[in-house]
Amino acid sequence: MKRIILPIITFMVFGFANAQSTRFGVKGGLNISNFTGYQEDVKSLVGFHIGGFAEIKVAKKFAIQPEFLFSTQGTTIEGYNGDSNTTVKVNYLNIPILAKYYITDAFSVEAGPQIGFLLSAKSRSEDINDLFKSTDYGLNLGIGYDFTENFALGLRYTIGLSDIADVPDDSQDYPFAYNANFKNSNFALSLAYKF
Repeated sequence: MKRIILPIITFMVFGFANAQSTRFGVKGGLNISNFTGYQEDVKSLVGFHIGGFAEIKVAKKFAIQPEFLFSTQGTTIEGYNGDSNTTVKVNYLNIPILAKYYITDAFSVEAGPQIGFLLSAKSRSEDINDLFKSTDYGLNLGIGYDFTENFALGLRYTIGLSDIADVPDDSQDYPFAYNANFKNSNFALSLAYKF
């Protein structure tokens, strides 16, 4: 984990040192998440995200934007083994670092990596943290629009890059037992306020 966090900190420090201007902000909004690669029928789960960010302008049209977000994600597994639907909720502390390019003064596109740290995982009120890996890796692609100097709207898709299941061999009675290779997928609609 140190090998991942140290380059992130170095990148942020470099960005601050070369920044033309830096603005901080808070954001929150709606998540529509799912598991991709899962073998059973699944439905999207609605959740939310909330957190803070820094927009570090390194050129007139280019910025680096690190974020710290609490994010509720998961999926609903439909009728596993003839049973009723099973909802799986996973909460993460997500840390995306985005390269942001302003096409106009208001409209921007963004892309960048993300690391997520698992905070909790539950199904039917049962703690299932042990069935998930503690870290998740993803790639973000998004667009943004600044309505005013302070308010902005963003739409982002996070593509999961790593398998998130960590199912032991003796868990054959659990829905994840035969689906140990699946990834997070998340659409996020955000409202941001820049100070």
